[in-house]
Amino acid sequence: MTAKKQFAATDIFMLVLMACTAILITVAGIRFRQSFLRILPLYISLIVGLLQSRVNRYASLVGSLNSLLYGAVYFYYGLYGSLFSAVLFSFPIQLVTFIRWNKNKWEHSTVLRKLNFKQRLVLSVCFTAALIAMWIILPLLGSQYVFLDALTNILGIVIYFLTMFAYIEYTFLMIVNGVIGTALYISMLGDSPEMTTYLIYSVYSFICISIAFFEAKKLYCDQQAEVKNEH
Repeated sequence: MTAKKQFAATDIFMLVLMACTAILITVAGIRFRQSFLRILPLYISLIVGLLQSRVNRYASLVGSLNSLLYGAVYFYYGLYGSLFSAVLFSFPIQLVTFIRWNKNKWEHSTVLRKLNFKQRLVLSVCFTAALIAMWIILPLLGSQYVFLDALTNILGIVIYFLTMFAYIEYTFLMIVNGVIGTALYISMLGDSPEMTTYLIYSVYSFICISIAFFEAKKLYCDQQAEVKNEH
């Protein structure tokens, strides 16, 4: 099978997966009588997930606007860590990310790079400090799921910055965050069974970001090979 046919097969798989996920979200939304406005961001996120699986720069633009809708949903469910992350970080950072990626175009994506040891060390220290701070602040705000809420959102912020500067490590951390996010939604099912719609999406998203991990790795290798050939 040629690379072109493999690529087409992947596209077909993703489109079918997106359609099936949309149907499951709709059925679950009707079953648990969830407001359409609270699941609307999920339908838009299906498109974002598809774009992310291709490491497409337009994923950040669509995701940025969709963050405002997510912020409203998180406020309704008392996920204040997620609310602040969506409105104060996700929205502006993804918008800036699209602008930066667009200035450094590489086909449908951007020029990728890797963190060095010093950068990884600094990032780890900052992540730990921010996580401790969130564990102190969230209980004061009345958050119901402090540990997972804080962990997934601090990690999410790190991912936003790594993505903005096109560091390839963002794809691996997205997989880790996808697992944590899924655990958060599972933990919420007892009190809010309508969150089944978000759990369904989280599974779809995990598949998308897993594909993105390999796609980003391939893009990075292609870019490095071209740089070597130029020299």
